[in-house]
Order: sequence, then C-alpha cells, then structure tokens
Amino acid sequence: MTVTTGRRMLGAAQAAAALVVLARLARGRRRLPPLHPPALPTEPAGGGTRSGGMPGGGGPAISVVIPARNEEHRLGPCLRAVPADPAVAEVIVVDDESSDGTARLAAALGARVVPGRPLPDGWVGKQWALHQGLREARGEIVVTLDADTRPRPGLFAALAAALDDHDLVSAGPRFVCDGLAEQALHASFLATLVYRFGPIGPPVPPPPHRVMANGQCLAFRREAMLRADGFARVRRHMTDDVALARALAADGWKVAFLDARDLLEVDMHESAAEVWREWGRSLPLGDVTHPAWQAADLAVVWLAAALPVLRLAAGRPTRLDLGLLAVRLLLTTALRPAYARPGMGVALSLLLDPAAAVRLTQATLRPVRTWRDRAYPTAPTTAPATTTAAAPRTVPATRTAAAPRTAPATRTAPATQIAPAPTTAEVTEPPVPGKAPQDARVAKGAHASPAGEAAQVMPVRGGGRPAPPARSGDR
Repeated sequence: MTVTTGRRMLGAAQAAAALVVLARLARGRRRLPPLHPPALPTEPAGGGTRSGGMPGGGGPAISVVIPARNEEHRLGPCLRAVPADPAVAEVIVVDDESSDGTARLAAALGARVVPGRPLPDGWVGKQWALHQGLREARGEIVVTLDADTRPRPGLFAALAAALDDHDLVSAGPRFVCDGLAEQALHASFLATLVYRFGPIGPPVPPPPHRVMANGQCLAFRREAMLRADGFARVRRHMTDDVALARALAADGWKVAFLDARDLLEVDMHESAAEVWREWGRSLPLGDVTHPAWQAADLAVVWLAAALPVLRLAAGRPTRLDLGLLAVRLLLTTALRPAYARPGMGVALSLLLDPAAAVRLTQATLRPVRTWRDRAYPTAPTTAPATTTAAAPRTVPATRTAAAPRTAPATRTAPATQIAPAPTTAEVTEPPVPGKAPQDARVAKGAHASPAGEAAQVMPVRGGGRPAPPARSGDR
C-alpha cells in the first residue's frame, strides 16, 4: 500500500467519523427539557405542616439513600442539604465498613445510619451498599446520591415529577472543578462522552446497549426496583450506573438521562491527577460495552477529536481538520454551563483531546478493577442483563395514568403514610413456567450472601419486551 493510498484511507475514515459526530451532536437541537421542580400548589389559609413528601404535604414519600465508604471529608455538604428539602421523608446513609468518622458524621447531621454488612463474594461495594439501602428505605420513591453531590432545593420534587413519565431517571449535574488543569482535563474527558453518545436528554431513547446514566443521582420507585432486583443483577460491574440503566432498558423500562445542572452540583475530584486516574478508568465503559463498540468509539475520538489537534500542532491541518476544530470550539461553548465556575480551563480543553484519547485507549486496553482499597476479580464483558443468569426479568403490572403534577392531593398517599420496607420475599415474583428461578442469594435473607459520569452539554446550535413498571401514585 502506497503512502498516498494510506492517506486516502485515513481521510475517508476521518470523514466517516466526522459524520458520526455531527449526527450525534445534532441531537442537541431537540432535547428533553431540564429538570424543574413542579409548581407549588396554593396552600389553604393558615398554612399547614408537612412531614416529608412533595411540597404541600401530598404526593409520594421520598427516601434518599447515600452509599458511603470513608467519605467523612466529603459527605458534609450533601447531608446538610438533603434533610433541608421538604420533599424528603428520610435520609439513609449506608456505611460501607468505613474506617473513618463517616457514620458518626452522618448520624450527627440527622441521617439514619445503616451499618453495611461484609461484602459478599461476587459483589462490587457500591452495588452492595445500595442493595442494602433499598431494602431499608420506606418511601415510595428512592433517590440515590453519591457523597460528593450537592443537591439544591427542588431537586427531589423534580425527580419525583419526572417519574410520572419515566421509570428510571438519572440526573446530569453541574461540575465543580478547581484549577485550570483540572477543569481543562475534565472538560476534555467530558467531550469524549458527548462524541461517543451525544448530548444529554435525547428525545428518542437510544437502543438499550447505548443507554447512558449517571450513578451520582438516580431516582426510581422502590417497589419496581425491588421486583427487578436491579442492584443484584449488576453486582459485578464497575460501571454500575450504566449497567443498571441498560439492563432495565432492555426489560422495557423508560430510562431518562435529564439535565439537572440548576438543581445539582458535584465536586468529584481534587486535582487534575485525580481526574486522570479516577475518572479516566471508567471512561471506556468496558464492562458494559461490546469490544466492537469500544473500538468504534475509540476510532471516533481519535479521528474526530485528537487527530485535528495533532495536525494543527504540526502545522499541517487539512480542511476537514479545521472543520472538526470549529465543531469542537462550538462544543466548548456548549460545555460552559456544565461547570459551576467555567474559566479558561473549558476554553483550552480541546488542546488536551489527544491526551484524553490516550487515556481512553489506556483504560480500554488495561482496565482497572480496584476501588477504595478493594480489588475485584475480572468480570466477563457481556451485556448487563445477561451477566447474572439467575437474576430474573421483571414482570411488571400494567402502567397506570400518572397523577397530575399540579394537584398533589390527587397523587398517591401523603408523605406521612410511609409503608414499612418489604423484605425481598414480599416482592419476589411468583414462578413463571420456562423462567429462571429467583437467585437464592437475593431471596429473603440476602444479607448472608449490586458509569460513568453524565455527558452534560447544551445544544450545539440553538439553544416483544415486558411492559414497564406500574405507576402507583461506593464501590
């Protein structure tokens, strides 16, 4: 093969990658609306008291579950914000065998602390903590938060309202990045997610194997998740959030990844080195993505993001390179609202796209399965829904009409009516002919035995399966 032929082939591949990126970015022109709290109802004269649940005293009770392992230095802002929200009925912190003062701090700030049981074989720590927290929760709706999140008033009411139209809601936050290098590298990593999966909030759901989610904030109905036994089904996955969303989407759940930057902030890392090391390891979504898709995604990032910067630095950009650099500059502008204090780091992020491609390649070829002084055995790269053969598919009831958002009194039971958390046996579906039985490790008495960051971006231009669940009213 001659040099000329090689250049032509590379040019054709780059042109194909450019078309793919443009098609994905074009989805940003029509996105689902961002999360907003529902309008407050008019209160009767004299006001009234509220003991948790939607504003006004009606609507479903909300339990917030926070898995925590050695999070004493990060947990405070989250726990000061959550109990102050009137929509929250209870706050549960699952202390995953912390060796610091996590449990003491959580209790002092008003949370109910659930001591985590020893980690069983075959589980990743965060899923195990969430599995336990779900069974302790008593609210109709459960919201899971990471310890480094900073929710704002109205987040939980907005998530509950979004569950009128969806079965699993994932919230895309606004990121707190201190320092030029940290912000630039973070924004470059974020751009790789947008190039591979498109902007947040697509109006048309992608196929289940391309669904994205952000495990820093998830919302769902407790009974439906108990029936699905979701955390047990993805117990081996390091990219637990995406694994859960894809498994449930394959079951017919309506999964939504919504913009919540006005209601949620996240301060994930303390330095650029930590961004490279910690976030970089999960960027490929390796344990939930087929190798062929990983290769295709890598090619898109190298050809459409890294190569134009390298050629520009060498002083030999092609017209296609210049076009792709212009697209990347537009994306840089769209990324600014995704940061709490956008500065020069966001503007300079495209210069780090080759480094981001290197980190993505490195993490793809040499995946890491350690977290917080725990090492996990290598799991096979398969679809999340089939990773655990014993985990049954959910057989939900027929979906019912959602209650009007503007009339909380007509929604489900008031927040004061919190039913006790059922055991797994109470929500385990009956045997179905031809269907695998319930895994004994997640049946009643399960305690003897659960990625990814959001691609938060504004629009680039202009501003045969089971039915979904019934709607009733740390690593």
